[in-house]
Amino acid sequence: MNLDRSTLADWVGKAAFLLRPVHARLFERLKASTKLFADETTAPVLDPGRGRTKTGQLFAYARDDRPSGGGDPPGVAYIYAPDRKAEQPIRPLQGFAGVLQVDGYAGYRLLAERNAVSLAFCWSHVRRKFYELAQSGPAPIATEALARIAMLYQVEGEIRGRAAEERQAARQARSRPIVAALEPWLREKLGLVSQKSKLAEAIRYALSRWAGLSRFLNDGRIEIDSNVVERAIRPIALNRKNALFAGSDGGGEHWAVIASLVETCKLNGVDPQAYLADVIARIVAGHPQSQLDDLLPWAYAPQPLKAVA
Repeated sequence: MNLDRSTLADWVGKAAFLLRPVHARLFERLKASTKLFADETTAPVLDPGRGRTKTGQLFAYARDDRPSGGGDPPGVAYIYAPDRKAEQPIRPLQGFAGVLQVDGYAGYRLLAERNAVSLAFCWSHVRRKFYELAQSGPAPIATEALARIAMLYQVEGEIRGRAAEERQAARQARSRPIVAALEPWLREKLGLVSQKSKLAEAIRYALSRWAGLSRFLNDGRIEIDSNVVERAIRPIALNRKNALFAGSDGGGEHWAVIASLVETCKLNGVDPQAYLADVIARIVAGHPQSQLDDLLPWAYAPQPLKAVA
């Protein structure tokens, strides 16, 4: 049977409307955490009257404490915004007072200035800039920087999954000397290269974020990078090739609702299709608003994960 695209879109829109309270509760539970990851990616949205699309944003807020032995279930919530202005992350994160692991986007710095939020920056972004230089030709400074950063990742690989206290102790003993030696080395090399070069730009990127890059040394809960949320936005980027665009700002919000629940299901080993079918059926049957926690994806997790949640 051939179904009109508008019919399918209408079904998704009505489903997303029913699921909005579950999405809001998911984000509320994530925001109550002491540590979150944040990132953003583009969301093409139809711009009526102009015959083309505009660029909206899907901000992703993720939690995954499994690498540090945490007991809270993993999850991700996407929040749609019509633009990428610096104040966009501030509104949804009102009340969050923990550690936010991010890239270098200026909006998160503004959030830290206005709220009791500590920013932990991403070593993967630092490494990526040096990697691009090393791949393009002989680059001894970039190559050595990569080798020094690789030593940090070697430590992280060995302590992954251990308790936060063990991770902190290992970082103090093994990673702190590496970081302490890397900063003056970078400053020395910065004085030897052209200030307009890509290498100088990569070095300044790291040095200007040094406090946030060093924060993982003192807290075993913090990761060395924000790859958790980078993985969470990858399905959104891949889906852009299939979905092309949302039909309106409201469609962007529907996109955020559905994607949040589907990706959180995946993180918890839950079949998204079976989950959505059951949750929508329970909502239509009058599931009480006071028991929304029963409808969160990790409540459907296989028994070992469900027990932890």
